[in-house]
Order: sequence, then structure tokens, then C-alpha cells
Amino acid sequence: MRTFHLEPGMTTLGGVFYPTGYMVLMFPTASDAHEAARRLDEVGLDDEAVCHASPEEFLSEVLGIDGDDDPDHMPSAGTEGDTAHRFSQLAREGHHALLVYAPSAKQSTQVMEVLREARISYGQKYRHLIIEDLA
Repeated sequence: MRTFHLEPGMTTLGGVFYPTGYMVLMFPTASDAHEAARRLDEVGLDDEAVCHASPEEFLSEVLGIDGDDDPDHMPSAGTEGDTAHRFSQLAREGHHALLVYAPSAKQSTQVMEVLREARISYGQKYRHLIIEDLA
């Protein structure tokens, strides 16, 4: 598992976070996120396919929010806005994120099967033009 850094290709041309092919999974604690990453490692998922983001890193790098920003000034229209609000809320509550590169439906299904007993508080899969609810 590597530490998350926003990479080229994880945003739209307008700079909005949209990591096509990634699952973004939120966990109540760092320990829950690390346990999930350990489970994925045990089944042979490439270490480079899993990134961890602390709540602060997620707010700053993914949502472009620093500690003083007002969460009510986030986008509000449509699924993308709802997703951003939910991620923001959870990160502000201290939830940690795992970003898992699983571009195919089969890979996503395998990841969710491995993590079926994990404490996922919220999850989304970013597919081409569609954000899919996972948890």
C-alpha cells in the first residue's frame, strides 16, 4: 500500500476529482483501512493498486479543502456533488480512505468480496461517466 498523491488522470479536464477505474472506500479508523489493505495484499492485489489517504490528505488533495474551509461551499448539484459532500463529511469525522485501482467489474467484485466483512463506511466506484455506489 502506498500513500495517496493526486496523480494525472485522476481528475477531469476541469480539475474535478474523478479517478476513473478506482474504488474509493472510506473507513472509520486508520486501523480499519490498514486491515482492509492487508486483506487485499493477502489475496495478491498489487501493492501499487492500493493507496491510503488520511482524513487530512483526502480533504486537501482530493477535495481541495483545508481545515478552515466551510463544507457548505462544496458543489451541491447532482450525484458528483452528493458524493463530494459525503466524502467531505466522513473525512471531517476522521474517516480514512483507500483508493483501489480495479478498472474491471470483475476486479471490483473481487475487491468487495475480499472486503465483505470490512468496516467500510462509504464506497464509490468511478467508472467512465458513472459513479457507482458500493457501500
